[in-house]
Amino acid sequence: MKLVKQAFVFVVIFGLAITACNRKEKAAAQESDVKVVKGLYSFGPEMKSFTMCDDGREYWVADSVKNLELSYSNLNFEKPYEPVYVELEGYFAKSDTSAVSADFDSTLVVTKVLKISKEIPDGPCSQ
Repeated sequence: MKLVKQAFVFVVIFGLAITACNRKEKAAAQESDVKVVKGLYSFGPEMKSFTMCDDGREYWVADSVKNLELSYSNLNFEKPYEPVYVELEGYFAKSDTSAVSADFDSTLVVTKVLKISKEIPDGPCSQ
């Protein structure tokens, strides 16, 4: 009986160790996928979206540093959902299927705000 208990404890500890290592690998993989992206960001009560200037694809936004929403609010818009030009550091993740973000293929997880401006530059973003 003692041997069975020891085997059970070993299996549980081994499983926890594998799970912990797997999480560290996922976090490291996400950090290595960090990119600088440029586009238009819109924010409001029910929507946080980012549209890439290059190809026009739209992404849900998860503001992991809580700085993007604050910077947007500090621009003092009278109405929500006004687009602003942003340059962000972040990575793309699969969208949560149980939330509003399910309408988007991917979620842009913002790790750093490089630039935010009401002035939208000429070029692909101004269309």
